[in-house]
Formats: sequence, structure tokens, C-alpha cells
Amino acid sequence: MLAAIEQERPDAVWCLGDTVGYGARPNECCAVVRNAADVCLAGNHDLLAVGRAVLEADFNADATASGRWTSEMLDEPSRTFIGGLEPEAHFEHADLFHASARDPVWEYVLGAESALATLGLTEASLVLVGHSHIPFALTLERDELSGAHAPAGTEVDLAPGRRLCNPGSVGQPRDGDWRASWLLLDLDARHASFRRVEYDVQATQAEIRDAGLPASLAERLSNGV
Repeated sequence: MLAAIEQERPDAVWCLGDTVGYGARPNECCAVVRNAADVCLAGNHDLLAVGRAVLEADFNADATASGRWTSEMLDEPSRTFIGGLEPEAHFEHADLFHASARDPVWEYVLGAESALATLGLTEASLVLVGHSHIPFALTLERDELSGAHAPAGTEVDLAPGRRLCNPGSVGQPRDGDWRASWLLLDLDARHASFRRVEYDVQATQAEIRDAGLPASLAERLSNGV
């Protein structure tokens, strides 16, 4: 995915969080993201791994098991990197949240009510959220909300009105497409392009199994769920 991003020669790379939590190479992921991302947010799984502000009881059994394993595996540079992250960031033309404006760590933006709440609590013309692992593009114009899931190849005009977008997930997409998901933004041209990248799913699944992580975390990667 980073190779695909590099081809576009972006001015900046933004990561919306959960650098670690489900995969078998948390330290390598931290090193890559630390070097590649100009902005990186803290996700709920990141916070769990370093014991910050979340409870194991808020996670399902597989997420808890992987969180404990990740916490044990993190080296000091990774722990320091994650420990310094926050779940939101704000710029002149964009607000970024791991989850939502109402709850930057936990709330899933999956329907009109949560989407309108996030847009109501922000003023930027573009708001980006993650957490759900599902790419979408929503538009608020004249108090009307429209938009939906954004599969690969979706092109979005970011003007007029306001936009709320989720780039999807690199490591564990959940929209039925197994490929890594990312979003290319051109804030000058007011344009967004949803992209997907193939990767070696079988190798990743083997690493997860070999690490002794829950088998479901490997199995779901085949179908993007």
C-alpha cells in the first residue's frame, strides 16, 4: 500500500489509528508508520496495547487476546510511539478522528445519527474517521445527508457542501473486499479517490497463526469481514 501511495507523491500521509492490535508484526508496523505517516492517531487497539484509557471489558474475546499478546510483544520504541499518540487531530480544512467527534476512541460512525452528530460537532469542510474498517463517503448539503459505502474506484467531488469520509482499513477491511483500503485526497482540487491494493493474504494469515493469535483473525482476512 505504501508503494502505491508513493507513486502519487503525496504531500502528507495520515493514519487514523489502530496501527497495532490484530496482526503478528506490531513492532514492524509501528516502525513503518512512524517513518511514513506525517500524522498518526491513536486507536482503541493502540490504547489497549499500551494500557491507556481503555478497559479489556470493552473488547471482544479475540480482540482482548490479541491486545494482550501485542502488549507483551511491543518493544520500547513502539511503546513510546503509541504512547504519544492522540485519537484526533485538526487542520484548517480537515478534522481527523479515529472513531468520531462525539467519542474519538469508541463510537462507530455507521448510520445517519452518528454521522450527523460528528458533522454537528465539527466545522471543517472535510471530516475523516476510521474505526469501523468500512470505506464510505457522505455529503451534508442544505441539511440533507447523502452518500454510502465507497468501493474501490469511487471518485468523490469534495465541493460543495461538507464531506465525512472513512478511508477503510489497510489491515482488516470489513466491506467484503479483502484488499487493503486507502483514500487519496487532493484538497486543492477538492477531490477524493478510494483505492484498493492487493497483498499476500496467505502469508499474513500464516504469520497470525504461527504467532498463536486467534484463528478467526486470520480467517476473516480472506473475505474482508
